[in-house]
Amino acid sequence: MLFIAIGLSQENYPQLQEIVTDNAHIFNQEQLMGMRAKLSQFETETTNQLVVLTIQRLGSETIEQYANGTFNQNKLGQVEKDNGILILFAKEDREVRIEVGYGLEPFITDAVASRIIRNTMIPEFKQENYFEGLDMATNQIIQFLNDPEALEEFKNEIDDESDMGLGFKIFIMLFLSIFIAAGGFIFIKVYRNIIEVFRGIFIGKLGMLPGMFMAVFSLLPLGLSLVFVIMPLVFVVLIWEVDVSNYEYLLDQPSRILYLFGCILGLAMLLAVVKIRIKGKEDFKLSFFKSNKKYLSKTFSSGGTHSFGSSSSGGSSSSFSGGGGSSGGGGASGSW
Repeated sequence: MLFIAIGLSQENYPQLQEIVTDNAHIFNQEQLMGMRAKLSQFETETTNQLVVLTIQRLGSETIEQYANGTFNQNKLGQVEKDNGILILFAKEDREVRIEVGYGLEPFITDAVASRIIRNTMIPEFKQENYFEGLDMATNQIIQFLNDPEALEEFKNEIDDESDMGLGFKIFIMLFLSIFIAAGGFIFIKVYRNIIEVFRGIFIGKLGMLPGMFMAVFSLLPLGLSLVFVIMPLVFVVLIWEVDVSNYEYLLDQPSRILYLFGCILGLAMLLAVVKIRIKGKEDFKLSFFKSNKKYLSKTFSSGGTHSFGSSSSGGSSSSFSGGGGSSGGGGASGSW
C-alpha cells in the first residue's frame, strides 16, 4: 500500500504536443506562433530540439526534478543524439531552468546555461518581460549551436571573468578557513551550553522558565557564530562559481530560518536526554521556577568546568514529439 501511495503521489508531467507550450499564459498569440515557428525551423535545419514550457507552479517537486522528469517523459531530442534542450519557466515559483540533453552538454555547459539565465533571462523576468527573456535566451542558444566561434567566445568571456588563478583561490580559502574555524569553535561551545541547559531542566536543577530563557538567549551568539561559518562559505561559492540555485529556497523565507533554529533547539533537547541516559545516575524531574544555586554556579559560571564530549557517545496541432532523447540533469536553474 505504501508503494502504491508513493506511486500515486508522484507528479504527472505534461505530455507536450507543441514545441512551445504556454500553460502559464504569458505569451500573446502572435508571440506564441512566432516562437513556435522559430524553434520548429531550428529543429528542421539542425535536428536539435529546443523546447519551451511555461507552467503556473511546480507543486511538490523542485524545478530540477520537474524539468528532468518532463524532459525524459517526452524523450526530447533524437534517440541517438540526445540533442534536446528544455527551457522550463514556473511563473508563481519565480524559477526557470535550462535542461540539456546528454548530446548537447559539451556545447551548452552548466556554466553557459547559468550565464544565459543570470545575464539574459533574469533581468527581463524581474521587469515581468517574460516573453522577451525567453525569446532572447532561445536566440542565444540557437546562435551558440549554429556558430561554434560565437560559443567559444562566450565561454572565453566566462573563463576570463572567473579566472583568479588556482593559487590565489587556495590562498583565499585558507584565509577564510580561519573564520570558519573560529565560528565553528564558538558554535560548539555555545551549543554545549544549550545542551547542558536542557539537561539541567530535565533533572530539575534548573527551572523551566529561567532555563528556556537561557536557551533562547543563547541563540543570539549561536546565530553570530553561524555567520562566521556561512559568510566565508558564500565567498568560496562565489570564487569557485558553484551553482547553488537549487538550494536558494532554503533561506528565501524568514519562517525557514526560524524553523532551522527550532530544529537546533530540538536536537539539543534530544542530546540532553541522551546524556542523562548515558550517565544513568540522574532522574527526570521538572521545576518551573526553582533552580539549584550550587548547580548554576558550578556549571554556568566562568570558572565552572563542563564538557559534553567527555560523556557523549559517538496547443492546435500534434505534429511535435520527442525523438527519443534523454537528459541526465545537465543545465542550470535560476530564480528572480
